Amino acid sequence: MDWANLLTNVAGELFAPTTAALALAAIGLNVHFGLTGLLNMGQAGFMLLGAYGFAITTIAGWPLWASVLAAMASAVVFAVLLGIPTLKLRGDYLAIVTIAAAEIVRIVGRSTALSDVTGASNGLLGNSFKHTFVGASPFPDGRFTLGPFTYALNASNSWWLRIVAWALVLLACLLVWRLMKSPWGRVLKGIREDEDAVRALGKNVFSYKMQSLVIGGVLGALAGVLFVLPRAVQPDSMGRPTTFWVWTILLLGGAATVFGPILGSMLFWGALMLIKGIMRTVVPEDVMSVAEIEAFGWILVGIALMLLIIFRPQGILGDKKELAINVR
Repeated sequence: MDWANLLTNVAGELFAPTTAALALAAIGLNVHFGLTGLLNMGQAGFMLLGAYGFAITTIAGWPLWASVLAAMASAVVFAVLLGIPTLKLRGDYLAIVTIAAAEIVRIVGRSTALSDVTGASNGLLGNSFKHTFVGASPFPDGRFTLGPFTYALNASNSWWLRIVAWALVLLACLLVWRLMKSPWGRVLKGIREDEDAVRALGKNVFSYKMQSLVIGGVLGALAGVLFVLPRAVQPDSMGRPTTFWVWTILLLGGAATVFGPILGSMLFWGALMLIKGIMRTVVPEDVMSVAEIEAFGWILVGIALMLLIIFRPQGILGDKKELAINVR
């Protein structure tokens, strides 16, 4: 077994674009749940809308900045349409509605009636919408080696994408940190703990919830853009499992923390790649096929999520006194 090559691949996944995308989606979910207490189970819907908004407008000839704004605008519209009828719901009722809304986005995206726009179940090929992002790179074409890691400078899985992705993640962390320290953020925490008490103090709880839903949704949309830049826009790749990945990441690192989503994403994706890599090498194919190994890896993710909820709901960096899973 080539342990050196395996460990290098796993270490590369710690700062891969997908890891950054999931961390950014978890930061958005952290605004929803960690700060405000909104049990949003449809973050994948925001990600998919952001991906479609970016890809469709880029294919239509829009410049990079306009396509990014279109992705963000799609999340704002979705948050408003979703929030108006649902933000008065609490706990599991809100969870049911949001996961249903995300499924509606996925089903509409893969509908054959929209084949000319979304590509239906086949999606949109990466080469059709990546050119504006690659064209914005200040680096020349070629490959660059840093220590044991060698990647292209401008291709799909590139240094350029890694730099942009992690810069966005750090900016999002700075935003959340400032929000948590602001009076606005303290109102959100009050809503999370007891929204009736906040309402009694004269605060417009619905307005604050809507603002939280919009901000977290925009971060989710940007995460969707990062998620599809190394690959293609395929609606089934951002379905229910993606939402549970993001929840696992958030709960693993710690909700209501600044760097919890980053730590959770690195541990989640790195551990998953390590487990799959070891099993592909050690387990004979007549015992477990490659497809079965993939499924087994996700079974372990589900078990880890259950154990987190039971034994450490505050996560690695979280404070149990400040936040616990207590759905009313």
